[in-house]
Amino acid sequence: MSQDKIDVKEITPKDQQGDRFNPSHRIYVRESKGTYQRLRRYGGWFLLLLFALIPWLSYGERQAILFDLSQQQFNFFGTTLYPQDLTLLALLFMIAAFGLFFLTTFLGRVWCGYLCPQTVWTFMYIWFEEKLEGGANKRRKQDSNKLTAHLALRKTIKHLAWFAIALATGFTFVGYFVPIRDLVIDFFTLEASFWALFWVWFFALCTYGNAGWMRSIMCIHMCPYARFQSAMFDKDTFIVGYNSKRGEQRGPRSRKSDPKALGLGDCIDCDLCVQVCPTGIDIRNGLQYECINCGACIDACDTTMEKMGYEKGLISYTTEHRLAGNKTKVIRPKLLGYAGALLLMLGLFFVQVTSVDPAGLTVIRDRNQLFRTNNNHEIENTYTLKIINKTQQPQTYHLQVSGLVDVSWYGRQQVNVKPGEMVNVPLSLGVAPENLPSTVTTIQFILSDSQSFSTEVESRFIKPL
Repeated sequence: MSQDKIDVKEITPKDQQGDRFNPSHRIYVRESKGTYQRLRRYGGWFLLLLFALIPWLSYGERQAILFDLSQQQFNFFGTTLYPQDLTLLALLFMIAAFGLFFLTTFLGRVWCGYLCPQTVWTFMYIWFEEKLEGGANKRRKQDSNKLTAHLALRKTIKHLAWFAIALATGFTFVGYFVPIRDLVIDFFTLEASFWALFWVWFFALCTYGNAGWMRSIMCIHMCPYARFQSAMFDKDTFIVGYNSKRGEQRGPRSRKSDPKALGLGDCIDCDLCVQVCPTGIDIRNGLQYECINCGACIDACDTTMEKMGYEKGLISYTTEHRLAGNKTKVIRPKLLGYAGALLLMLGLFFVQVTSVDPAGLTVIRDRNQLFRTNNNHEIENTYTLKIINKTQQPQTYHLQVSGLVDVSWYGRQQVNVKPGEMVNVPLSLGVAPENLPSTVTTIQFILSDSQSFSTEVESRFIKPL
């Protein structure tokens, strides 16, 4: 096994094995304040506002960003993408994957602690819980006693607030796939379609259940990221770590006492690091896969150290090598490999984006009748041209054909197409038999606009043997 692998530690007390993550054993998360919690909170609010406002942005007469599944198109400001352009979506997923791998190898599970929707919504729900029911100790005591009318009222208000947030989340998420203005109006006028209603309620209930009830159970038992992250961790990965050399032996003492004279380390065993942890672990037991690197324990410990007059950083973002007294290697082959793959995917994505045509052309030959002879004694082939306007402005396109001599065009050669619209253009080409050198002639249909855009699609013209 590689020397850079982090050793696995079994830390669960034997009397708790099998019960540690029982859903009935609720975690009462204590409020934590500090540098990292401000960073997490401000980052979370920014992402929440971004998520909520994007569907309401308009570009021209359309929703700026809309995955329109019914029309099989994706509107992104001035561009409309169709299924044939979905290689961009695949590249975008690959960029996200390699970005996550790079971030995890370098900074551990900061995605989970600061950016993951599960974490953002969970901490938002906990905020309502604290404001309406009190701090962690008060909530624990209230829940262990008989339910009073006053407490029932506060809990009802809390759950109504939770569900209002969940319903707004459902609307917003579905609003990325269905025009959100129409969705909201149709929902409250009872005119929304069954599937629109289904998905709004589905995501609302999922949000309410995940952030309100499941919380750490979702992270620990259901999220696959917690399981495969160990493949990306090494002893140079920045994690939330406890400096046991400085902290042990733990023990309470007065602020004026000299810990060295008492044979104690800097840890006063206040357990605040455990009380503020959203997954209920004790970081002093070493790195655990349940840790989401949110930094709550760091802020709690730094506050305690400051009150005791000790140096901060007993719990900090550090590495296993640094905790062992060795030097951390920031630049290493694994990290460079992920960075190289990420840059490659970004480059491919940029090339694909810049090469997306503002219009698309598809040619379909008539399969029922390969050819016929018309009244002008010409050999005639029939085609259907599908023209897609991928821009957000109306366009006038011109059609031509190359590869044939003295061709007769039966159909429209100038087509007006609305923004994001696909138009079918049936047409026939007629050619005198003596102008056809072979049984099958390769031709090109040319689509151009009034600007500089032009595209060609190859097809065949067939005559009798």
